[in-house]
Amino acid sequence: MTKKSDNVTNNSKSGNGISRRSVMKGAAAAAGAAAGSGALGGFPTIWAQEIKDIELTHVGVSYSVVKAIGDQASKDLGFKVTMQNLDTSAAINRFITQPNSVDIADVEGWQAKLATKRGVLQGIERAKIKEFDNILPIFTKGEIDGVQIPRQGISPYEAMYIEDPMATDLHEGVTDWMTFLPQVYNADSMGYRPDLVGHEVTEWKELIDPKFKGKAAILDVPAIGIMDAALCFESAGMIEYGNKGNMTREEIDKTIDALIQLKRDGHFRATWTTFDQSVQLMAAGEVIIQSMWSPAVAAVRVKEVPCIYAPVNKKNGKEGYRGWCNGMALMRHLEGKKLDAAYEYLNWYLSGWQGGFVARYGYYSPVPTTAQKFLTPAEWAYWYEGAPAPEPISDPYGVPMEPVGAKRDGGSFVERVTNISCWNTLMDEAAYMNKRWNEFKVA
Repeated sequence: MTKKSDNVTNNSKSGNGISRRSVMKGAAAAAGAAAGSGALGGFPTIWAQEIKDIELTHVGVSYSVVKAIGDQASKDLGFKVTMQNLDTSAAINRFITQPNSVDIADVEGWQAKLATKRGVLQGIERAKIKEFDNILPIFTKGEIDGVQIPRQGISPYEAMYIEDPMATDLHEGVTDWMTFLPQVYNADSMGYRPDLVGHEVTEWKELIDPKFKGKAAILDVPAIGIMDAALCFESAGMIEYGNKGNMTREEIDKTIDALIQLKRDGHFRATWTTFDQSVQLMAAGEVIIQSMWSPAVAAVRVKEVPCIYAPVNKKNGKEGYRGWCNGMALMRHLEGKKLDAAYEYLNWYLSGWQGGFVARYGYYSPVPTTAQKFLTPAEWAYWYEGAPAPEPISDPYGVPMEPVGAKRDGGSFVERVTNISCWNTLMDEAAYMNKRWNEFKVA
């Protein structure tokens, strides 16, 4: 990849941004990956006696809301964090219809937009976020490494800010208040079985190639699955889109009609909605190519089954990864000591332990400098630099995953993130799109 700039992390609020060099090089002193976070110090900063009986309920999808992370936070902070998992659709429904049953809502950018409009969130005060000035410019300037983050779909930069704590409309650009605090993000593509596919996959159109009839699968989350489908049809030259992230009714109809035809032709072995389903389908060989999440590919490899995450780099105005970002939002009912505890929790998330943990899934932290402290030099080289693993690489739970010499699919952090072409989204025609997606499901 041509180097655009030597500055990956400067943002307009601080001169303390870390350089590309420091983002992309692991320091020999960066250790303690498997150790607890005693090195953090300073937690909690409010009286332990006053918060020891507080319990925060953090609700969201399983790839982001992880029990091991909640357990570590509880240990470090002195109050209880309970993690609850729901699928994407059930989660946003819970946030909107039962807001008082949730303290921390784990939201994607498009969910933050919807929840903000429904008035169930309160703004996060930027001044209370200790690491804000070190957050990558993806989130504070809408760019990375001199490359503007694409605006197809809803980028984190577009969804993160509001003008006042009770605002119900988004505001583009940094303000004193945030809808959510980013905590994990990635660039998604397809997983495939190289032993069964027989060649390298670098284009989305492979997912709909007739040679994989009966051996392909697609994600059954309407707002995301339709974008994977659009990437396929655009790659194959079948459909042209003005904005894949905000389709017109005509574009939705063309996309769903093409999906229905593929389904009737027996192309899809399955559709999947959960992480575990995608892993089982691939590991069993029921499907050999499918839209997939990075840790699901890793989970297949842990089973000693070959699986590759397709490097779908942008070219000729096509291809590219589908980006997503999950963050933590504060529900509007929080107040007093419970709100104070929630801020302690938000700050803990950016202090490094969680960033190191999710890196071993293949996910990224918005503050890589703190995550690096909880990764070994070998892990940093593999996950962030895209370098050959200098020693065996394990998953977050210590299970061996990659041998010496293995390289991350898609390359370095900068290579992967600058090749994002669109973001998970909430379309203006979302209701119509959901109606048509249901027609695809029952076809």
